[in-house]
Amino acid sequence: MRKLIRPRAEDWMGLSLLALIGGGMFAFRKLAVVPLMAIGLCSAANAPVFCAHRAALMWLQYQQAFGWAALLCGSVGFAFGRRWPGMLAIAVGITAVMQYNAATGIIGLALGLVAAIGLLNGRSKRDSLARAAFTATGPE
Repeated sequence: MRKLIRPRAEDWMGLSLLALIGGGMFAFRKLAVVPLMAIGLCSAANAPVFCAHRAALMWLQYQQAFGWAALLCGSVGFAFGRRWPGMLAIAVGITAVMQYNAATGIIGLALGLVAAIGLLNGRSKRDSLARAAFTATGPE
């Protein structure tokens, strides 16, 4: 049986959130964190405004905050069966990998991906529990 998947507004919002967070973090990292000129500018006495954001980003990277945020969002999306935390987990997981918080970021990204794709295919929690009970007891 072939099932037609129709994306909803929530799916498009999740994809745009993924593009905004992932693309924004990628651009900020390439423009303000990686260049050696940025390091020199931020160590000056009169540092530009972006140096405060750069310092906050580096502190969050050091504290593994991106990875833990991805893991939290992925767990919520997986446990409660919601798409938007799953999509947020994918976006924050990509950010976590870019910020070298890969261990927890990849796990959160994977949980978010399973939640988002599983729900996009129309699999509900009740159906999967019924299927698990049927396979555990066997057909009568």
